[in-house]
Amino acid sequence: MTDTVLAKQSEADGHRFAPQDGKLILAHVLFAFGALVIGAIAGLLQGLVRGGIVTLPAGIGYYQLLTAHGVLMALIFTTYFIFGFIWASIARTLGDLMPQVRRMAWVGFALMTIGTLLGTVLILLNQATVLYTFYAPMKASPLFYIALVHVVAGTWASAAGLFVQYRYWRRKHPGQTSPLLAFMSVATMILWIVATLGVAATILAQLLPLSLGWTERVNVMVSRTLFWYFGHPLVYFWLLPAYMCWYVVIPKVIGGRIFSDSLARLSFVLFVLFSIPVGFHHQLMEPGISPLWKFVQVVLTFMVVIPSLMTAFSLFATFELTGRERGRRGLFGWLKAMPYKDVRFFAPFMGMLIFIPAGAGGIVNASNQMNGVVHNTLWVTGHFHLTVASGVALTFFGIAYWLIPAATGRKLTPKLHRLGIVQTWVWAVGMLFMSGAMHSVGLLGSPRRTAYTTYGDNAEAVGWMPYHVVMAVGGTILFVSVVLLVINIVLLLRAPRGVEEFPLGETAPDSPAVPVWLERWGLWVGIVIVLVLFAYTVPFADMIQHAGPGAKGVVTW
Repeated sequence: MTDTVLAKQSEADGHRFAPQDGKLILAHVLFAFGALVIGAIAGLLQGLVRGGIVTLPAGIGYYQLLTAHGVLMALIFTTYFIFGFIWASIARTLGDLMPQVRRMAWVGFALMTIGTLLGTVLILLNQATVLYTFYAPMKASPLFYIALVHVVAGTWASAAGLFVQYRYWRRKHPGQTSPLLAFMSVATMILWIVATLGVAATILAQLLPLSLGWTERVNVMVSRTLFWYFGHPLVYFWLLPAYMCWYVVIPKVIGGRIFSDSLARLSFVLFVLFSIPVGFHHQLMEPGISPLWKFVQVVLTFMVVIPSLMTAFSLFATFELTGRERGRRGLFGWLKAMPYKDVRFFAPFMGMLIFIPAGAGGIVNASNQMNGVVHNTLWVTGHFHLTVASGVALTFFGIAYWLIPAATGRKLTPKLHRLGIVQTWVWAVGMLFMSGAMHSVGLLGSPRRTAYTTYGDNAEAVGWMPYHVVMAVGGTILFVSVVLLVINIVLLLRAPRGVEEFPLGETAPDSPAVPVWLERWGLWVGIVIVLVLFAYTVPFADMIQHAGPGAKGVVTW
């Protein structure tokens, strides 16, 4: 069944999720926002401490807050929300979830939740202050790594359920093109599965045995390489669901059409191919890796520019065609036709705008010479907040404003629309202050991952303090936005009953058919494996063959 047919069905009789599917979606989304709130509190305190505005009471460490903020916001909030959105997308386009798929999804949710609760308690008890990247040889409690195993295993169980539902649909619809949103969900899960193999390997084979005392030393280079094998495609695990919204949901919200179904699918395939074998560009400043292989992975990194530009072209083509169909003229007159007062459009659109400088900053970070200037400075932290905490987070907020009502049988009222617009503006302004100050002071050399310090009142370090105060102001504004978001979610859960639309864009009736080869997942997964083997086999073997004595585990807090 095509997206066009599904969309017409929705218009005719109004789509309602099966109650069991609605509960599953809501559980993931609400848990995600619970993690966001705790992570935001930790982030607010971080900003105030680094700005020299408050001093933490005894028993709470800055790096403890940093770990909680990074893990809960970058890993837990995003992962839970993505699974909630993907389950909604699957149920909307492939039909109600099959009973065995629901069971697999709940098993995944349970494993993830056990891991999240255990990991959070250990961080708060100061037993796992290993920062967001949990780099070796820092050594946390063994229970922290067991918690991470539960989180990853839970995502694999859920992903397996998604594949079962997709495969069942393909068998029942031979020769038909799968719905675009389902295709994108499968691509996102394939990327996740391949990427998490790296982090699972370092946890199970290195960090957990080290923390249990089974091994005395750890190969740090192997550990960091496995982390960034996972860490960079993790960025695209965050981005692809946002792109799903931009490609499929936004055209419906603005009253337009998807520019090209085939182009959208091709861009997702290219993201899967080019986002995985590129982790070395996070290790450009590290010894132990041949410059040749760093160069190879930097080249592969820049290949991601191709699907990124395809995405930008497709989105703005949809905007322009929609605007001109409404009679807008002039070079940019079509921009006036966009529904800026509709939070379902406005929040993701702000995410798109902020993502433009974020993408440019990413090119800087991947360039060897420029990376040498900004590496380990607050510039990188600012870049991270523009991409994940702006482009991705704002899109997720926009999705939540219609997904929560759609899953609960409520209506998104005009009042809640307006509150969502205000919340989006507050977030954007807060990020402007915080990320802008991070980029600026990063160029001046201020390091990241450090608590408040003037380095013995060094004149240069003291000169950075006004930027840190601006960062604290920006962080406070962002926290206000989180409070507004929570208020809106509570009101959404108590909104009048009704049917809220799941916006599902259509392609033009005369659009070319989607090439069959785009859905040959065996082909694309095979190419990913070849690229990974090409990019990692030789340097990884070198790390093993020429390994030093290794490092003993350390507790730095």
